Amino acid sequence: MTKISNTLLWLLVSVLAARLGLSALLPFADTTEPRYAEMARIMAETGDWITPWFDIGVPFWGKPPLSFWTQALSFKLFGVSEFAGRLPSWLANVGIVWLVYNLRRYLHPDPLGHGAKTQGLWAALIYATTALGFLSAGTVMTDSFLALGTSLTLVSLIIRLQGGPPLWGWLFFIGLATGLLAKGPLVLVLAGLPVFLWALTFNRWQTLWHSLPWVRGLALTLLMSAPWYVLAELKTPGFLDYFIVGEHIKRFVVSGWQGDLYGSAHDFPRGTIWLYLVLASMPWGLVAVAGVLRNHWCGAFQLQQWHTGEQHVSALVLLAAVTPAVFFTLAGNILWTYVLPGLPFVAALSSGLLMPDIGRRLKRSSVAATLFIPVLGSLASGWVSLHPELLRTERELVMTASHLSDKPSARLVYTGEPPFSARFYSAGRVDGIEVEALRRELADGNRTLPIAVAVDKDQRDLLDQLEQIADPVDQNRRYILFLLEPVTKSAALSNDSGRTPPAFNYTEEHKQPLS
Repeated sequence: MTKISNTLLWLLVSVLAARLGLSALLPFADTTEPRYAEMARIMAETGDWITPWFDIGVPFWGKPPLSFWTQALSFKLFGVSEFAGRLPSWLANVGIVWLVYNLRRYLHPDPLGHGAKTQGLWAALIYATTALGFLSAGTVMTDSFLALGTSLTLVSLIIRLQGGPPLWGWLFFIGLATGLLAKGPLVLVLAGLPVFLWALTFNRWQTLWHSLPWVRGLALTLLMSAPWYVLAELKTPGFLDYFIVGEHIKRFVVSGWQGDLYGSAHDFPRGTIWLYLVLASMPWGLVAVAGVLRNHWCGAFQLQQWHTGEQHVSALVLLAAVTPAVFFTLAGNILWTYVLPGLPFVAALSSGLLMPDIGRRLKRSSVAATLFIPVLGSLASGWVSLHPELLRTERELVMTASHLSDKPSARLVYTGEPPFSARFYSAGRVDGIEVEALRRELADGNRTLPIAVAVDKDQRDLLDQLEQIADPVDQNRRYILFLLEPVTKSAALSNDSGRTPPAFNYTEEHKQPLS
């Protein structure tokens, strides 16, 4: 391995290691991360590996279970923590990095040579240091596993077209199964559309047919993915209708879709996904565009050390890179993570345009570009970890509540629905109560157990009422915490403090959400 290859390898390992370390640094902030982490925690606790549960009696039909399986297994192995919850996404990202490396290597005239390995490492480093590539590597989310599935599918096909070994043909179908278990039929669109357009445009149908074991491969895909879909529908009828029609049609064509059972709909202007692609690929997307414009201006446009064994395979790489943005162009209900499946191929294209001169060392500008996002992300994470009040997280408030009383029966209650971060950090031992119900309990005047009440800061009237009978013990960005000590009606009548003692009719039989 050449000196520059060693440098690229150490940079890549350092970036991946830094991202893994940051996974243990930050708390879960509402809503996505703690929501998915809590569902995985419940799966690990209950042993229900078929249905992810959103709430008591409410199955989660929004996503297949692959990410929850991996997170629940991680909780089983390493205990329930932020690190364990985020580790599976990091491992999925490492898999994508490996695929980008191999993709770029097989686009080199000599896939086994030192030059190919250098090109592969450069492409992998570009992907790992994009804004979304770096962020998604340590985030509890389903998109990382979808990107792993689509990348495995398309990279396997491209490598087979480039003369790669037959094993890659089987990995194509394993990639499809991975995507189907990660986020459903969307993988068939994101992986199938670029392949279809490429074969149609260049009339490569026969080549496509002979490159893969289609019959046995599709049987393998069905064998790996179909059983869960059948079991999920049998266990909770209605799943297929909601998931297939709702999540894959109405979600993207109906702005502000009201059928979403679990989250909030997002209504953005059409075409916003292209802005997300620019942001997600920072800084490399803009650098690549600048490189294209420079090469075009100089009349010397070409991909450096790019070998297409199969005719027009570069067009397939380009189609794979832009398909997510093209597909979601007319969708209003989108997130920036939707462009993640295209980033590995953006990295491969960028590496062909931006490869630094092969010498004894990388240029300072190249090193600076690779470190821009990791350094910025690390500094931001360090700052936020020192100021957790900046995040919408209940970790510290839950910890405070757990130490307010030496009585194990003390319980944490939130006004309204408890945030998912509170549910996760309390291991499901948190309840919600409506404001009016709390007012009635306060007026009852009889309470045998201590209760910690987290009140939304917007509930000013309730806060004023509580401050007359108890002092706040803690607060965060959204809530103020009060401890209401046990009190009886007789004690209330003899109280000389001038404060009206609160009451909360709490019983041990009170149901625990998400437990």
